[in-house]
Amino acid sequence: MKKIGIIICGRYQNCGGGKCFRAAREHTGGFSIYPPDEEIQIVGYSQCGGCPGGNVEYVPAEMIKNGAEVIHLATGLVVGYPPCPRIRAFKEFLEKHYDIPVVVGTHPIPMKYFTDHEKMSFWGNSMRELAPELFKDSEQTMTAYN
Repeated sequence: MKKIGIIICGRYQNCGGGKCFRAAREHTGGFSIYPPDEEIQIVGYSQCGGCPGGNVEYVPAEMIKNGAEVIHLATGLVVGYPPCPRIRAFKEFLEKHYDIPVVVGTHPIPMKYFTDHEKMSFWGNSMRELAPELFKDSEQTMTAYN
């Protein structure tokens, strides 16, 4: 069983997490890195605290106390507009300070966001490098997450 903490963007603080939890069940998006037969358990779910992300410094400690083995930075940080300018800093801080792996991405990128964002020069290649798992889902899967 893989125990996971999820940090979402503060802009979406009222998000119920439906797409993230669905993706964890379906092993899609950022959760596609885990074997299909490995159970995924979400042991923490919180938001970053809003810009500049103050909760990122403290929230992972609680997740780790609850058994988190990896932290996922939610897909909303990637496809919100504008995308979070601090994703790389969050990832680096969490990995170095907490000595825990960090995956950028949770649920698949909804196709309605993908088609718009692909047109934007600031998004394409840099996001593909940062969150490669999010670019492996089929168009059908991405459309199902609209």
